[in-house]
Amino acid sequence: MRLSAAVPRRVPQSFPRTRMSELGNWSFPANLQPRQEDLAFPLGPVLDAVVGLRAEAPEDAFTASILGTERFGNGVVIRGDGLVLTIGYLVTETTSVWLTGNDGSAVQGYPLAYDQVTGFGLVMPLGRLNAPALRLGSIAHVDRGSDVLVVGHGGRAHALQAKIVGKREFAGYWEYVLDEALFTAPAHPLWSGAALVGTDGALLGIGSLLVQEQVDGESTQGNMFVPIDLLPPILDDMTRLGRPAGPPRAWLGIYVGEDDKGRLVVNGLASGGPADRAGVRLNDVVREVGGQRVASLAECFRAVWRGGPAGSVVALTLARNGTAVHVDVPSADRNDFLRKPALH
Repeated sequence: MRLSAAVPRRVPQSFPRTRMSELGNWSFPANLQPRQEDLAFPLGPVLDAVVGLRAEAPEDAFTASILGTERFGNGVVIRGDGLVLTIGYLVTETTSVWLTGNDGSAVQGYPLAYDQVTGFGLVMPLGRLNAPALRLGSIAHVDRGSDVLVVGHGGRAHALQAKIVGKREFAGYWEYVLDEALFTAPAHPLWSGAALVGTDGALLGIGSLLVQEQVDGESTQGNMFVPIDLLPPILDDMTRLGRPAGPPRAWLGIYVGEDDKGRLVVNGLASGGPADRAGVRLNDVVREVGGQRVASLAECFRAVWRGGPAGSVVALTLARNGTAVHVDVPSADRNDFLRKPALH
């Protein structure tokens, strides 16, 4: 994947390359850890439902230059058969996945599914995983100021008392939009695939990003979570097909960021991807998509998707060195560029 030096600095935060040394002996201060006496649900099973996840991808994987070849994070057991929900970037194109329980047991896993739209990934353990399933909740009654727990693998020492500090739209430069995401503070340092748990002990979301948030007028680090409400409508298809049913979204292979003037600037291109082949260039400014003026990342990507599924031609109007340039981009299915998991 070819990226310019101007790729937004959020890349390491969005797609962390965690090292084993970062997973060692550490703990949150005692006053930040949850206490059973303050909770209305049994804490132990919630902690044990979160497992450690280690995955490896080959060096020639399409995503290796962004995500790295060794990936570490968390997953959450959501079903009695041990099915694990995680954030998809941990397991995309991986050839080896291992899951570790709080009791120290480890089993190999199979990367069953990845949904590009939500960002969810599923892993099926290939052996008995000694961990309970966490009940799925809903964000319908969760709002700014709500108390939550952010739980990583490793028991209470890796669980954090936090609050919801935002519930709003999120757009990521990698052609990703959530209508409503959850934002929490303080930040969990190992957020990838972490469990967001509500006051009833149910799963509210899966950890995706490290972000900057405004809390009481001050900037602070927090985490973004993909809401669990997005999972039930697609879960059956993901377990059967490896992805949701229906035509895939149009993908351009274009990384767009907003500059300090509010312009949508092409900061990176997927090498050999649709936009790259069609002649889009680094530092082009996106003005229109499908003849529609776009002023934000969310508007830009939604205009692409409104033009039809993967394979549709997307008309872009770009500003290049002060000149308007029109480029027709035959879109593609992003999954066609990714290595598929080997069948077991």
